[in-house]
Amino acid sequence: MIGWVDGRPISRKLLDERLTALREGPLSAALPVPGTSEDRQLARWLTQVILTEALCESTATGLGLRPQEKPPLDRLAAVELGSINAAAYNGSPWVRAMFDHITADVTTPSEWRRRPSPDPAFPARHLVRHRLFSDRERACEASPADLEPLGPITLDSLPAAIAEALQTHPHTTLVGPIEDGLGWHVAIATPVTTPSLPAHSASTPAPAPP
Repeated sequence: MIGWVDGRPISRKLLDERLTALREGPLSAALPVPGTSEDRQLARWLTQVILTEALCESTATGLGLRPQEKPPLDRLAAVELGSINAAAYNGSPWVRAMFDHITADVTTPSEWRRRPSPDPAFPARHLVRHRLFSDRERACEASPADLEPLGPITLDSLPAAIAEALQTHPHTTLVGPIEDGLGWHVAIATPVTTPSLPAHSASTPAPAPP
């Protein structure tokens, strides 16, 4: 057993099946060696994903919601939502149902809204690494290696607070922590100078412990 949701035990078998599927899938080469501390961290992370899915399913059915089939989050949206919530969202139609239910009447504050590029015909792209932290202390300790790559994107596709900070700092400089209503942002950006780099496209984020 890995936990309880509404008085219902969640079997360890679910975790073992998920870990086996990962190790037999296309991401197997990127996973930690079994038995290591990193492997145990992956198991803890995946446990939280499973419990999040179970909690959302229980709550959604109690509210009479229907499961939602939607495309997976793109990498940027996954970073903003957090790796556990993003993996649960991508993996469970019940999580998507709860997300839609909770956010149905939410209005995005103006400071969080993405701003249009100054030249939409030729938007400047940057290779960005970014991570959102829940507390300032952890954000202050972050290094570039702790950040998650977003690929070549326009800075205006980021939350406004960190986008503006990146625009006012020298390229390749670690920027942050910058606080907004989402949390504490840390990021680093490098201009894309090679025209052959592909545009950023939607993809399912690889599972990685937060």
